[in-house]
Amino acid sequence: MLRFAVPLLTIALAAAGCTLGPDPERPQTAADTAASFVNAQDTVGPSDNLAPWWTRFGDQTTTDLVEEALENNTDLMVAVARLLEAEAAWGQSRSTLWPQVDYNLSGSRTKTSFVLPEVGRRTIYSTTYSGGIGVSYQVDLFGKLKRTRQAAWSNLLAEHAARETVEHSVIAGVVRARVQVAIAERAQIVAEEIRTSWEKTLATIERRYRSGLVGAVDLHLARENLAATRAAEIRLEAAQKLARHALDVLVGRRPGSGAALPDTLPDLPDLGPVPAGLPAALLDRRPDLIRAEMQLAASTYGVGAALANLYPSLTLTASGGATSDSLTDLVDIDSVVYNAVAGLVGPIFSGGARRAEVEAARARADAAGAAYAGVILNALREVEDALVSDQANSERLKYTTHRLAEAQSADALARERYSRGVEAFLKVLETERRLRNAEEALITTRADTWNTRIDLFLALGGDWALPETAPESANTPTEGPYTEPAAANTKSTETKVSP
Repeated sequence: MLRFAVPLLTIALAAAGCTLGPDPERPQTAADTAASFVNAQDTVGPSDNLAPWWTRFGDQTTTDLVEEALENNTDLMVAVARLLEAEAAWGQSRSTLWPQVDYNLSGSRTKTSFVLPEVGRRTIYSTTYSGGIGVSYQVDLFGKLKRTRQAAWSNLLAEHAARETVEHSVIAGVVRARVQVAIAERAQIVAEEIRTSWEKTLATIERRYRSGLVGAVDLHLARENLAATRAAEIRLEAAQKLARHALDVLVGRRPGSGAALPDTLPDLPDLGPVPAGLPAALLDRRPDLIRAEMQLAASTYGVGAALANLYPSLTLTASGGATSDSLTDLVDIDSVVYNAVAGLVGPIFSGGARRAEVEAARARADAAGAAYAGVILNALREVEDALVSDQANSERLKYTTHRLAEAQSADALARERYSRGVEAFLKVLETERRLRNAEEALITTRADTWNTRIDLFLALGGDWALPETAPESANTPTEGPYTEPAAANTKSTETKVSP
């Protein structure tokens, strides 16, 4: 057996160095044509780390909520489970690197009955025991198994990036919900101030009405305005509760069970400016782009696996053991049996099915390449949109603040003039309406500024102000994107979801 097995194994190992199909390469996209974004004029150096951008908002409560969400969010749990599934699939594909070994033990008792002429019926009993070990190994002649392993590795990296995408989305959702709660709280405070002011105004009008200084129209209008203000308070209170419910779900709590948040964002403080010259290379950190690239790599490896399926496959099998009529004779050298088989199987005619699979694999690779280019374009658009919106909101905030100051002055002057009887009540109503609109516009503009900054962080894949040396993330596979890791490293990913 050794005389035949050794030459066959030598030939098989020599042929196994042949690998069919293309190796993946990052395609040229719109991101390669410029060093920076259109709306970021100068150039600064790119960063490679995903910094905790949510800490830029300067609110410890927000940071605590993000950490709670990273531990308890159900969407993240689903993403982690899918990552574990992809890791198991990759481990399964790696099993083809090694021979498959199994054993068998059996015992049988047989009774045979037959009739012989002139002798009569005879019965024979036989007992057989056997045991052995079998070994099989599929030689990867044309790289089909290697390409399959590489595709599984790329799929694992794609699921890792998908988990990071969900993580970023959850973090953004928590910060947005936190801002929404602060918006509702601030709007409610403004509504309470307006209601208190109108209660005082109504008391004044009622006194003047009893004195015959104003007509009934002024009284009814003042009462109507106070009722509208109280209705607005109820609406804002409901909006605040809804925002808290959304926040509770994001952090994994039952809606309505969360404790009251500290008043750490009452006025939504202004954010610092975006630095000029954000480089387009920052997009390399975006997990959704990494996922699209890894999906492209997996599809490219699939082309090689389909091509290898057009050629023969070689399987080496061997088994050895013993068989005997008694257990004690199993260890006898005369009971030993063995066999060795080298099987070469190749296609002759399949009706074009295998060729069609190659064409399908190439089409999938082409589709993945186009999808990657589309994701890049969409990412560029998101960054450009966020930069434009951030600049516009900064200008809006400046003019809206000035608008509110003027509306407050006009409202105070109109009320003072009305109390002296030199201004009509309709003017008071008009200035109060403008003041309320200015208050709401300022709150909305501040919220838009924060939400746009969140959009920019998401579009860039993280923060732009990073330390000079950042430690390697524990959540990132240590191997390169197109490199299958060493055989000894079967657990290369970390499924912990905290940053």
